Amino acid sequence: TVTGTSKGRGFAGGVKRYHFKGQHMTHGFMTHRRPLSNGATGPQRVFKGTRRPGHMGDEQVTQKGLKIVGVDTERNLLLIDGSVPGGNGGLVTVNKVAPKLTKGGR
Repeated sequence: TVTGTSKGRGFAGGVKRYHFKGQHMTHGFMTHRRPLSNGATGPQRVFKGTRRPGHMGDEQVTQKGLKIVGVDTERNLLLIDGSVPGGNGGLVTVNKVAPKLTKGGR
């Protein structure tokens, strides 16, 4: 597994953060990219975990199943096949994962 810090996106709206559809661009809609509802009126409160605009990215991400292609000791490089989380020059940790135990034991 390779663990790193994802790229920060700052304050993001619902369309970018959760792929909300948004509203029509015509027919009198004045708000195009904002979420319209906080939830149902029955509970008379907003539930925890409701998808709302807020800070996006800059969090720990673990990528599984990546393969180490090679090691260059002269230039102090570790060659990994696949996408590594984070921006250029970011700090990542590489861990070896134990094989998953099956139902029959080993």
